[in-house]
Amino acid sequence: MENISKYKDLVYNIIGAAMKVHSTIGWGLLEAVYQECLHLELLDREIFNEREKEIEIKYKNHVLEKKYRMDLVVDNIIIELKAVSDITAEHRAQLCNYLRLTHKPLGILINFGEDTLICERWAYDKNNNECYLVDKNMQQL
Repeated sequence: MENISKYKDLVYNIIGAAMKVHSTIGWGLLEAVYQECLHLELLDREIFNEREKEIEIKYKNHVLEKKYRMDLVVDNIIIELKAVSDITAEHRAQLCNYLRLTHKPLGILINFGEDTLICERWAYDKNNNECYLVDKNMQQL
């Protein structure tokens, strides 16, 4: 498994940017609003990021027409945004599917839909093809 500790500073900066967005515009808006704001906040902090990055899905030797789009990608970190009252297993599964499809080592699930910003950091172990929760609400950073 890749050493995810090397992303500690970048994760810290991403969460800081998300906190700034949340404190500036509040909670309860549409996910697309938070995506654009976080994209801009990251750029303001000189953190390059890609919005709506497509994932190519393959079955055997065929590339499927269906494409998934990740909310934001920074380096090897997938950022999945939500604006819901509570994060569910389906939201976590979506991020883990993105990690498995891309083989990126780290994902952050951020929920702007509550009065307190909620964040979960997930890692992908390509050797076992499994995702696991590293920490919730980033208290261990």
